[in-house]
Amino acid sequence: MKNIQLLGWVLVVVGSFLPLVHVPIIGNWNYWKLDHYLAIACWILSACALFGIVNNSTKIVRTFAVFLILLFIFTLVAVKLQSLEYFSFLPFKSWRETFAGIVKLKWGWVIEFLGAFLMIATKSTNKTQV
Repeated sequence: MKNIQLLGWVLVVVGSFLPLVHVPIIGNWNYWKLDHYLAIACWILSACALFGIVNNSTKIVRTFAVFLILLFIFTLVAVKLQSLEYFSFLPFKSWRETFAGIVKLKWGWVIEFLGAFLMIATKSTNKTQV
């Protein structure tokens, strides 16, 4: 099961470099372009999860995978709220919501969440050797 956790870890790290948000005219953004601090937090949590994988500690891996999922959810909410705030100069709320809707989430999020869920879903394999 350690290989599945390692695969999940690789998906999370690689997913942070994939397109996560598409902003028209500007293009696709990954975690680093979204926010440097969130990207660093993602990589630190991933490093802590890797520490748990290397040391066969399922509890550490699951804990940091849950933290990663919470970070991803926080980032998604922040992106949506920031896109609404970005168009706050428009006079009508319906216009703001329409223009904020042009900021689209990309397929990189699927890879991010899949990796974190793979780290959580693995079962503990602590077998006693005789």
